[in-house]
Amino acid sequence: MLRGNSVRILSGNSHPWLANAVCERLNVPLTPCTVKKFSNGEINVKIAESVRDEDVYIIQTGCSDVNDNLMELLILISACKGASARRITAVIPCYPYARMDKKDKSRAPITAKLVANMLAVAGCDHVITMDLHASQIQGFFDFPVDNLYSEPLMISYIKRNIEGWKNSIIVSPDAGGAKRVTAIADKLGVEFALIHRERTRNASGPEEKMEVLVGDVRDKVAIMVDDMIDSGTTLALAARSLRDNGAKKVYALISHGLLSQTNMKKIEDLPIEQLVVTNTVPQQQHEAGCSKLVTIDVSPTIAESIRRTHNGESISLLFGDWAEGAGVNGVGVY
Repeated sequence: MLRGNSVRILSGNSHPWLANAVCERLNVPLTPCTVKKFSNGEINVKIAESVRDEDVYIIQTGCSDVNDNLMELLILISACKGASARRITAVIPCYPYARMDKKDKSRAPITAKLVANMLAVAGCDHVITMDLHASQIQGFFDFPVDNLYSEPLMISYIKRNIEGWKNSIIVSPDAGGAKRVTAIADKLGVEFALIHRERTRNASGPEEKMEVLVGDVRDKVAIMVDDMIDSGTTLALAARSLRDNGAKKVYALISHGLLSQTNMKKIEDLPIEQLVVTNTVPQQQHEAGCSKLVTIDVSPTIAESIRRTHNGESISLLFGDWAEGAGVNGVGVY
């Protein structure tokens, strides 16, 4: 139940299905607004109802046309600020430019920080996001950021849908995901493994291969866990490496299934049983091209975070039993 000032939920063009699913769970209508382009590419926004002194939540994710979606979000925030909204929360399930969170080489931009600055200048008061590529991105903001996790939903999916999970091993395809996989492995009571990606040069050019550095995957169900898949190259190399090392079956659980540069037929041909992603990014088009793709619905988690934020309640519950229960009760998969 929502208390106090009215909640207004707006959405850009990035993920209307998710916005409608969140509104349905909260029993709140989606505030009508028009977001369209002029012939020269400029974005025009019209909000059809008053948001004066309201608690506004704008749902917009970073996918496909990332730059257009980001500009839509900034313009919507600015429009609500100019219309005297009491508080403006940007709900960004997949944070744009999250991979550019540090200077990994000379003259490299820290674009994730630039995005944070733009949100602040536009008039944003609060950000709700999910599975940030790097937790330190929260420090780029001078206002509250709630980073939700899909981990409990993934754990419940593993327990309900992966046969033989008690004889499984949780695998990270790179060293950066070690903390993530060890946390899941501890909660499931199974072992974990790390894979190292190695680049070698030969006469035909650079060649990439992966080797299991930590853990024994032989005769076990290997469950790869990562935060993002884009081109699918890492997934392909890791899946073949795990099968070569004797894994019985291979599953992949990924938070953000961008799949922007991925040929879905290649995923179909990989030696994996399922590629499980969340719907922080629209997946309808990808599902049509790949029978191995399974989508976990995160709208219950986002809706509950909005309800708790509006009512001034703690959202730490979303990181534990509530979210796992949501998945077990069947609301996590669609």
